[in-house]
Amino acid sequence: MITISKNAKDYIETLMHEIPVGKEKFIRVGVRGGGCSGLEYQLDFDSQMKPEDEVFTDKGITILVDKKSLLYLYGTELDYTGGLNSKGLFFNNPNATRTCSCGESFAV
Repeated sequence: MITISKNAKDYIETLMHEIPVGKEKFIRVGVRGGGCSGLEYQLDFDSQMKPEDEVFTDKGITILVDKKSLLYLYGTELDYTGGLNSKGLFFNNPNATRTCSCGESFAV
């Protein structure tokens, strides 16, 4: 399961109203090889659900994850911070054993 904090929900809803994605709007979360720690997070808006997607809904936001990525992301919370040093969405991933300093890549 992937969850979203209240702060992330509010931020995502604001973005969804600003960015024309389509009638149905989903958050697509994934993982690919790369980054300084070996795996990189992927985050995007999507309007198309694929048959192989795992679908989660939290706080009214629908999250799509491919099955391969779900192995690395299960239990992750998507959060948002508006601080001066770092602003934006970030992943609280309990499966990560190491992360890079920017928080965009990780290892398991």
